[in-house]
Amino acid sequence: MVGRKRTTNDTNKTKELVSFFFEIGTLRKIARSHRQTLLTDDFSDNIASHSFRTAFIGWFLAEIENADSYKVVMMCLLHDLEETRAGDQNWVHKRFVKVFEEEIRKGQLTPLPKANELLSLSSEYQGRETLEAKLAKDADLLDQILLLKEYSHQGNKEADDWLKGGQQEKLMFSKTAKKLAHEAYQQTPSDWWQNLWINKRR
Repeated sequence: MVGRKRTTNDTNKTKELVSFFFEIGTLRKIARSHRQTLLTDDFSDNIASHSFRTAFIGWFLAEIENADSYKVVMMCLLHDLEETRAGDQNWVHKRFVKVFEEEIRKGQLTPLPKANELLSLSSEYQGRETLEAKLAKDADLLDQILLLKEYSHQGNKEADDWLKGGQQEKLMFSKTAKKLAHEAYQQTPSDWWQNLWINKRR
């Protein structure tokens, strides 16, 4: 069977995709800027690791809340994409720094296959009007609570203060996210392995 002849457009799309893959790979190199206010140097907490857990949280929120899980997961993966070009700003920075996020997203996504779908999902997330967009934001906030609890468990007093304020939970939309947040406050980050460890190999 003779394969379809590749066109210039196919070649360009392939180049754009590979370039995009390299770009999103740099999210592993972008440390989250709340390190400044949390007084911690945890370089394992980067935009890529944050987006990974956020996407998983988003999928479960969507399933429980009977929302479109594909859309929620894609929004979670897209929600910090512009930070490859603008970096991450914490809540202090945002008072003083303007970032042209929409311009960045258009530059990133327009050359790609399914660009209209990706731009539409990104725009929907930014609007926070649909159930899916709200759940994606809930997932983002829930990941932050989990991280703060991990830091608090290690003795970070700044993280303790952030958790006491309950700022992230107050911003949540769904009952499911709030319920999960409440449970996160009760658990310790090491609970998951307490019944798994043994001192000898089987």
